[in-house]
This record gives sequence, C-alpha cells and structure tokens, in this order.
Amino acid sequence: MSSLDQSLAGTPATAAARPAPPDRLWTTGLAAAAAWLALAALTWQWPNRKVGFTDWAYTAEFAIGVAVLAALLAATAVLGRRLGPVFAWLRPAGPWLVVLPALFAAWEVVTAKLALLPVPFFAPPQALIEVYADDWPRLGDSLLNSLWLLANGYVLGAVSGFLTGVAVGWSRQLGYWVHPVLRLLGPIPSTALLPLAFFFFPSSWAAAVFLIGLATWFPVTVLTWSGVASVDRAYYDVARTLGAGERFLVLRVAIPAALPHVFVGLFMGLGASFSVLVAAEMMGVKSGLGWYLQWAQGWASYSNMYAALIVMALVFSGLITLLFRLRDRLLAWQKGVVRW
Repeated sequence: MSSLDQSLAGTPATAAARPAPPDRLWTTGLAAAAAWLALAALTWQWPNRKVGFTDWAYTAEFAIGVAVLAALLAATAVLGRRLGPVFAWLRPAGPWLVVLPALFAAWEVVTAKLALLPVPFFAPPQALIEVYADDWPRLGDSLLNSLWLLANGYVLGAVSGFLTGVAVGWSRQLGYWVHPVLRLLGPIPSTALLPLAFFFFPSSWAAAVFLIGLATWFPVTVLTWSGVASVDRAYYDVARTLGAGERFLVLRVAIPAALPHVFVGLFMGLGASFSVLVAAEMMGVKSGLGWYLQWAQGWASYSNMYAALIVMALVFSGLITLLFRLRDRLLAWQKGVVRW
C-alpha cells in the first residue's frame, strides 16, 4: 500500500481519535448577565423618589426578576453549546441583551429614581408589572376581543380579495368592470369610511368587521390579480397540450404560480387591518385593545396604556411572524426571499 493510501486510510481513525474542541465561555452572555445584575442592584439599592404618592409598587419584585434573568444568562454563558437549540436561539441576541438593561436603567433613573419626567405621563418599568399583575382580566379580555374582531375581518377580506383577484386576473371581461372600482375605492383609507359604516351597519362590531375586511381586500385583490395575470403563458400551453381543462388551469396552474404575490398582499392587508382595528375600537367597539387605550387615557392611567401598547406590539408582530412561517412552509422554494 502506498504512503498516500496509508494516509487516506488513517484519516477517519485520526479524526475520530482527535478530541472535540472544548466549550468556550459565551463572553457576550457574561457581559449581558453583568449588565442585568447591575440593573437589579440599581433598582434595589437606589430609593425611589416619592412624587405625590407613597412609592412605586413592585419595585422589589422587578429587581428580583431582573436578578433571576441575570443568573439564567450567566448559566447559559457557562453551559454554552450544551444547551443545544436554546443557546443557538439566544446567541444571536447577545448584543441586544447587553443594550437592553442599559436602556431599562436609563428609564428607571429618569422616572422612579430622579422623577425628571412628569407623572403620571411617564411611569417606570415596575409600573407595567403592576398593570399586568392587577389589571390582567380587563387587558386579557380586551386582547381576546381584538383578536376575534381581527380574525373575522381579516379572513373575510382575505378570502374575498383572493377570489376577486383570481377572477379578475383570469377573466378580461370581469376585469373591465372591476378595475375602475378598484382604482376608485381602493386608495380610500378605510378609516375615512367610519361614519358611513357605523350608520349603515346594525352594530359597531359589524361595521368594524366590514372596515377591517375592506382594508385587507384591496391589497390582496391587487396582488392576486397581478400574480395570476403574470403567469407565463407557456405553462397554460403545456397544460392544454396534456388535456387540461379551464378548471385545472385555474386551480393547478394559475393559483400556485400566483401564490408569492398572494402572500405579499396578505402581509400588506394584515398591516392595514391592524390600523383599522385600533381606530374602529376607539370609535365604537365596547371592548378591545383600542378601547383599552382610550379608556386608560381617559383615566390618566398611562402605565396601563404603555402596557397595552407592548401587548399590541408583541401580538401583532407574532401574527406577522406566523404568516411568514406559513409562507415559508407553502413556498419552500422561495424561503428567505422575503424576510421579517
């Protein structure tokens, strides 16, 4: 056996015998743990400045929670890759985990510690904990009502927009009549129709569903229409050569080819529906996140308003993320083309 063959034969054994590299400490995680621990010490040791009332509640609980988070980050930094997917998910967020406690510390200092910002318009972080702990039934009920209202309006607008877009993109005769309506009514903001909707519909809830559906219908219709109309004619010719009928061409050729455009319309419609949802709830709906914001402002409970805004941001961002996950699953060949 030649020396080259011997070296090749010995390569797997040598690689197997070579020890795995030792796990290194996650230095960014240690820095993040130190930053969160410093925030906990600042919150605990620096007394709050009393302005018009005894003290901010849940200050000690906030400090303890931050200290526990610092301990978890320190353990993650030490264990590293042995945590598997948890470490892989957390590691890219390392710089943010260092910056966030600094932002929280500045927020804590200018509100609870020095009272530089006027009360009650600005509240410290622990005031949000008080809202979530004491007012969670009202906030949770508002969230559920908003999600139910959004689901009804968005599904109605998405389904009707998809069907309209497919029909208009496939039939030139139908497009002749629908196109002027789209150009005339589509650009009008749905919120501008609030007075008319509340007048013509029997309840404020039904009016809100209609307005959310209208805000979703326009972008879904336009993008679906564009997707169907832009399908390569060669696909139709090949399918007709193999004996495909018109129904097959629509369901198995036009719609699958237009799905990337459809999802763009769904994303745009979902973003527009959020705005209409909040505006409609502020105008007439008796429960929801928009109603909760208006209620909190009316009672000068600005900490409740900030807590609702955080919930709103997390929920709406999560819904868009779910839509992106669905897109990546259905359109695996285009995964990563559109990012969120």
